[in-house]
Amino acid sequence: ITKNDQQRVEVLLNATSRRDVEGRVIGVVGIGQDITARIAQEQEYIRLIDTANAPIFGVDSEGKVTVWNKCAADVTGYTADDTMGHHLVSEF
Repeated sequence: ITKNDQQRVEVLLNATSRRDVEGRVIGVVGIGQDITARIAQEQEYIRLIDTANAPIFGVDSEGKVTVWNKCAADVTGYTADDTMGHHLVSEF
């Protein structure tokens, strides 16, 4: 959403239908939450991981790579594109 002062705000919107007594949809009720600061924190977290001077990687519950920073790429020779979505133990 863009505010009247032209500042951009990221909003998480949850909506559900409003119904009359016969069950017909007559409108929508929405609840919005400003998540601008949370997104900025997540972006800072991503930047810190990528610029760390130690190899950092993450895997999901199936052992597939979900995070691979620049230092991990420098140390192993595998880029993030090489590793993302691949099983860490069985493929590398």
